[in-house]
Amino acid sequence: MDSSRNLVLLGFMGTGKSAVGRRVAALAQAPFLDMDAELERRAGKSIARIFAEDGEPAFRDLESRLAEEWGRKQGAVISCGGGVVLREANLRALEARGLLVCLTARPEVLLARTARSRKRPLLAGEDPERKIRDLLAARAPLYARIPVQIDTSDRTPEELAAHLLARWKQPD
Repeated sequence: MDSSRNLVLLGFMGTGKSAVGRRVAALAQAPFLDMDAELERRAGKSIARIFAEDGEPAFRDLESRLAEEWGRKQGAVISCGGGVVLREANLRALEARGLLVCLTARPEVLLARTARSRKRPLLAGEDPERKIRDLLAARAPLYARIPVQIDTSDRTPEELAAHLLARWKQPD
């Protein structure tokens, strides 16, 4: 593994970026960086509150600044928020020193994984399954541009972590 290259996990909410990322980082003895957790820490409030109080554009600006900063890190596993793909500059910054991997899952799996979370402001309200399908459809072309795609629907976090670690270790 190129010890300077990051492993950057992208994808829709509920695909396993944080859960799998933590396991990969532990296996590789590498730092694990979670964008959503860091944004909450820096803002001093939850993502749901950032959306409610400051709006989605303000949140996306914070996210972009963090993508630029973390794109300069080395040897870390980075779990990105699901919407980081909405700005091309974010992907360019993260790709500069990183292997970009898009984690995917079937909509019904995503619904099951996110159903009990109150930390998903984009799924709040009525019919979260419809919201998942609509957001996935809107973001599909953006996620599809990421060359490495891994479906997490029917694999355990442990299987995925081993697979990702092996992929990360492969030379360019």
